[in-house]
Amino acid sequence: MAQVKKGDSVKVHYTGKLEDGTAFGTSDDDGPIEFTIGLDQVIPGFEEAIIGMEPGEERTARVAADEAYGPYHKELVISVARDEFPAGFQPLLGQELEFRREDGNVFSVTITEVSTSSVTLDGNHPLAGKDLSFEIKLVEIV
Repeated sequence: MAQVKKGDSVKVHYTGKLEDGTAFGTSDDDGPIEFTIGLDQVIPGFEEAIIGMEPGEERTARVAADEAYGPYHKELVISVARDEFPAGFQPLLGQELEFRREDGNVFSVTITEVSTSSVTLDGNHPLAGKDLSFEIKLVEIV
């Protein structure tokens, strides 16, 4: 039977969990995800776990933070005075905002703290700095 190798397109079912067992994502609702190995369409550790699998095979893979969403960078957390936001803006804890840089690139931040005078924004991916585990089932090599 064929095994997954770099350059293959695959369909995969997965459930992602944090170290404490809390699920953070699954393909159960939307069906399997499809991507090509080697095109950086998924995190490196997830892609690496699939290489060598055969259709129908299941495995659990632990992915270290460095092979997932990278380390957590404290310098990506800033506090912004509330008067820097548009009038009437009501910041909510956990709300995600997008900003466009001068070079045209868009980056996302999450509101992690709200006070009467300031709003704390975190530019890290919500899973940055966390080791993850994935229950993976290779549905098919496309």
